[in-house]
Amino acid sequence: MNSPQALISAPVFPLLVRMATPQATAFFVQSAVSIAEIWFIGKLGTAGLAGMALVFPLMMLMQMLAGGALGGAVTGAVARTMGAGDVARAESLLWQVFIIAITLWLGFLGLYFLIGDTVLILLGGEGEVLRQALAYTAIFFPGCVMIWLYKMMLGVVRGTGNMRLPAVLMIAGSAVQVPLSGALILGWGPLPQLGIQGAAISLLTINFINTFLCIGYLVYRSPVKLRLSAFGVRVDLLADILSVGALAAVSPFFTVSSMLIMTGLVGRFGVEALAGYGIAARVEFLVIPMVFGLGVSMNTLIGLSIGNGDFDRAERIGFIGSLSAGVITGIAGVLLALFPEFWIHFFSTEPQTVAIAKEYFVITAPFFGLMGAGLSLYFASQGAKAVGWPVTATATRFLITAAGGWVLVTQFDGSVTQLFMLVSLGIVVYAGMTFLAIYFGAWRKEERQRLDHGV
Repeated sequence: MNSPQALISAPVFPLLVRMATPQATAFFVQSAVSIAEIWFIGKLGTAGLAGMALVFPLMMLMQMLAGGALGGAVTGAVARTMGAGDVARAESLLWQVFIIAITLWLGFLGLYFLIGDTVLILLGGEGEVLRQALAYTAIFFPGCVMIWLYKMMLGVVRGTGNMRLPAVLMIAGSAVQVPLSGALILGWGPLPQLGIQGAAISLLTINFINTFLCIGYLVYRSPVKLRLSAFGVRVDLLADILSVGALAAVSPFFTVSSMLIMTGLVGRFGVEALAGYGIAARVEFLVIPMVFGLGVSMNTLIGLSIGNGDFDRAERIGFIGSLSAGVITGIAGVLLALFPEFWIHFFSTEPQTVAIAKEYFVITAPFFGLMGAGLSLYFASQGAKAVGWPVTATATRFLITAAGGWVLVTQFDGSVTQLFMLVSLGIVVYAGMTFLAIYFGAWRKEERQRLDHGV
C-alpha cells in the first residue's frame, strides 16, 4: 500500500493503472455475480426475470447511493484530509460515516414500507411478476443496513490510498456469493429452493461478513483507525461529507429514475420485452464497473492533490483517467454491439426477449465509451468537491431519455427502437457537458476562493 504522501507526487498514468487495476477487477467480478444470479433465476422462468427487472432499479439506486454518491463523498473527504496531513480529523470523519449510513438505511426502509408495493405496481408489476418482485424486496430492504455500512466504510479505506483491501474483500465475497446464490435460488443439495429470495439472502450474507471484516481492519490495521476517543457528532465533518454526497446523490436518483421510467415504458410492450430490457440493463451494468475502478482511484488521487493545493495535477489526473475509462468501455461497447446474441443467449432464448435485448445493444452500446468517460469524471469530481456540473449533466440526460421517452411513447405512440435512440442521445449530451465543464475550470472554485482571500 502506498502512503498518501507518495501518491501526491508519483507519475499519474502508471499510478492510475496500479491503483485502478485491482478495483476494476473486483468490480468486474462483483458484477459477474449479478449476471450469474440472473442466469440462475432465468432457470425458474420468464416471470422471475421480469420480477428482477422491476426490482433492479430500486436495488441499484440504494447501492449507487451507498457506494457511489455517499461512499465517493467519504473517499474524497478522507483523501483531502490525508492530503493535508490531518489524521485526527480523518478518524473523526469515520464516525460520521456510521451515523450517515444507519440514518439513510432507516430512511430507505421507511420508504419501502410506505410506498414499495405502489412503486412496483406503477412500474407494471402484476400477477406472478409482482409476487416475485415483492418476495425479493421483503428481504433485501430490511437487511440492507450492512450494505450501507460496508460500502461507506470501503470509502474510508480508499480515501487513505488503500485499493487492495476493498478489491480482496469484493473478489472473495463474490467467489462465495455465486455458488451460494445458485444453491439458495435453485435448491442445490440439502438446501431449500428459495427462488428469487435466495438471491437476496446470499447478497446480504456476504455483505454481513465483509462489514465485520472491514471493521476489524479499521480497528487494528488502518492508518485511519476506528477509535472510541474520536467518537462524537461533528456537524462540520458531516457537512464536509454531505455537501458533496447530497448533491452527488441527485445523480443516482436521476439515473435510476430514468431506468424506472424506461422499465415502465418497455413494460408496455409485454413481459418478454420487459425481460429483454432487464437482461440488457444487467449486461450494461457489467461494463460500467470497469469505470468504477478508475473512478474511485481518480477520486482518491484528486482529493489528495486538492488537499495538497495542487489543482494542475488534479485536472491532469481527471483527463488522463477519463480518456482511459472511455477507451476501455468503448471497446467493450463495440464488442456488445457487434456480437449481442453471444451474451444474451446466456440468459434467454425466447425470441422476443432476445430481440429486445439485441436491439438495445446495437443502438446504445457504441456510445458506452462516452458514458464511461463521463461517469469517471463524476467520481473524480467528488474528490475535487465539485459535483455540480456532472449532476447537471445527469439531469439533462434524464430529461432527454426518461422525460423525452415518456412523451414519445404516451403522446406519439413511439416504438422501443426510438426509446433506445433517446438513450444514446442522452449519453452523448451527458459526456459532453461533463467534460466541457471541467475543461473550463469547474474544479478550481476552491483555488479561486483561496486567491480571493489572499491565502
